[in-house]
Amino acid sequence: MTDRFETLAVHAGAEPDPHTGAVVPAIQMSATFKQDGVGGLRGGFEYGRSGNPTRLALEEAIAVLEGAAHGLAYASGLAATQNILYLLEPGERLLMSDDVYGGTWRLADRVWRRYGIETETLDLRDLDAVAAAFSGQRPPRMVWIETPSNPLLKVIDISAVARLAAVAGAVTVVDNTFATPYLQRPLELGADLVMHSATKYLGGHSDVIGGLIATRSDELAETLRFHQNAAGAVPSPFDCFLVMRGLRTLAVRMERASANALVLATWLAEHPAVERVHYPGLPDHPAAQLVERQMRLPGAMLSIELRGGEDGARRFAAATRLFTLAESLGAVESLIELPAPMTHASAAGSPLAVPGGLVRLSVGIEAVEDLRADLEAAFAAAAA
Repeated sequence: MTDRFETLAVHAGAEPDPHTGAVVPAIQMSATFKQDGVGGLRGGFEYGRSGNPTRLALEEAIAVLEGAAHGLAYASGLAATQNILYLLEPGERLLMSDDVYGGTWRLADRVWRRYGIETETLDLRDLDAVAAAFSGQRPPRMVWIETPSNPLLKVIDISAVARLAAVAGAVTVVDNTFATPYLQRPLELGADLVMHSATKYLGGHSDVIGGLIATRSDELAETLRFHQNAAGAVPSPFDCFLVMRGLRTLAVRMERASANALVLATWLAEHPAVERVHYPGLPDHPAAQLVERQMRLPGAMLSIELRGGEDGARRFAAATRLFTLAESLGAVESLIELPAPMTHASAAGSPLAVPGGLVRLSVGIEAVEDLRADLEAAFAAAAA
């Protein structure tokens, strides 16, 4: 067909129906499938948990968009994360970025630790520290990269970390939720697995919960597929349809939202109420050269630290009108939140705790002039 992402996003997994000519894949809701004799499966389908035509279309689509050989779909981003962590055995170690989604940390620290998995957090931008971690007597079995990270927008050199992990025989996982395959393709940079909370940019409309994994490894895919079926945290066919719908506009949404975010970040960096802006697209970002090399665009997520601290941040977030105060991110509408008491509350008191005055913005596709006016009015209201 083509290797241009914009075209692939529209057509991957969405071939017209050969029987009806429908240009949108059907939502196949059946929980079970007729067999032509015992074991005589039509198209490989037997039971909805094990496989479904609509889910298969989505899995094929994410494989194409990530440049993978295999795609797997799950009921949520955390269900996908859990299935990846099933690859670890009791007593093995997990090396994790020191800035990740709070739910990822909660799952590793409060659930998987009970089953003998030790999680070590590290600033993965420090490659000497990463090399030291992998050269010890008991090196990590897996490294978990989130880049850009949530919520401090740290950017990690995927290729460099993946090379260090490979020497130690460790699996490199990249949470690509913030970037999406349109902005960044981790498998091409040496990662073994890439995962997404499809709830965010891939779905794109705040109306579906889902998770996705992509890999080029037949061995990893076989194990993950077994766990997908055995644990059963799979998405409904309707949820798969909604994510497929979102993928078709992913490129244009990411272009517009990223352009809006750059305008706002540049303006906020000079605003007197703002102490600091975390955004990979600013020229003074510590990883600006890596961003240019590793990403197509710096994305549409940014966070700011206000001079008024947590109280000022709470007043500011409560005063916006176009930026909706809500958890989640990556939809057409702009969202605002305070990570410390909201999405990252489970990280309180841990190495992943975030500043109380930090405000995270998920910039949508509205007119950027209106978004700027909304934030300016919120600054005025917070200062009153």
